[in-house]
Amino acid sequence: MAELTLKDIEKTYGGSVNVLNNINLDIKTGELIVFVGPSGCGKSTLLRMIAGLEKITGGEMTIDGQVVNDVPPAQRGIAMVFQSYALYPHMTVRKNIAFPMRMAGLDKAEQNRRIESAAAALNLTDYLDRRPGQLSGGQRQRVAIGRAIVREPAAFLFDEPLSNLDAALRVGMRMEISELHTRLKTTMVYVTHDQVEAMTMADKIVVLQHGVIEQVGSPLDLYREPRNLFVAGFIGSPKMNLMTGEEAERRGATTFGIRPEHITASPTEGLWQGTVGVSEHLGSDTFFHVHLDGRAEPVTVRAGGEVSLHHGDAIYLTPDETRVHRFDAQGLRIA
Repeated sequence: MAELTLKDIEKTYGGSVNVLNNINLDIKTGELIVFVGPSGCGKSTLLRMIAGLEKITGGEMTIDGQVVNDVPPAQRGIAMVFQSYALYPHMTVRKNIAFPMRMAGLDKAEQNRRIESAAAALNLTDYLDRRPGQLSGGQRQRVAIGRAIVREPAAFLFDEPLSNLDAALRVGMRMEISELHTRLKTTMVYVTHDQVEAMTMADKIVVLQHGVIEQVGSPLDLYREPRNLFVAGFIGSPKMNLMTGEEAERRGATTFGIRPEHITASPTEGLWQGTVGVSEHLGSDTFFHVHLDGRAEPVTVRAGGEVSLHHGDAIYLTPDETRVHRFDAQGLRIA
């Protein structure tokens, strides 16, 4: 297992295009760290720099105390799982998993031991003699993970490994990777643009925007105490309601935030009066969007179970004042 330290890491292309700036991060042994942020924020580039696939422009990276800026990828003790499965279509699952071990010159007995162990962990034992074309998308992704496991790396890197899967498979594979982390207790760094994946999988989330780290913390830390407006709007589904003007000023802030689940709805009384717009019924939850007088954007409210609300109904909303978030003119959290 590996402990990773990134100190003042920079990435520049052509000497003028800054992709990553002043990245400082400690990843402890056995942690599952998720890099999350919008497209173009630098999360995949940062992962590739850890792997050694991108050169570090500035700063220092260490693995278990050893500086690895100029260490080749194959010598870092790290295995990477990419967005595309990159399996050999003419090889069986067994041969695909065995490929990195054959390249490393491991003896046949050790190869078989590792293959059987990885296949058992990933529920692939019954598929070892099939070819990739005979597998589902989720099974092919498990083969790609198995190929990484048999290397017995000190750390795993995952670059948006579930983005090619449908919604149901994503949920299943998300749980399988979390279970795998629990069993192996190996350091894992996982990149996604999906904040739900980040919230459900991570020991610690690293939120990036425009090549800088906005906040690092546990999922609940980021949910409960977002450091700034970007994190407040990015973490949580549906996203936090943000308001300026009188509602913020009466709370001593430039921007006032309240999450959909922290608003109480009533047909008769409340702090804000509005009209129900679009409702989204999900069975266990109902999300409805309320148009308030004098506010351009609707307020999103989350209610449990089935709610009998219809487009155009009058409604009253009351925010839980103990769960409000306040931000100053620079967009930073007010304690």
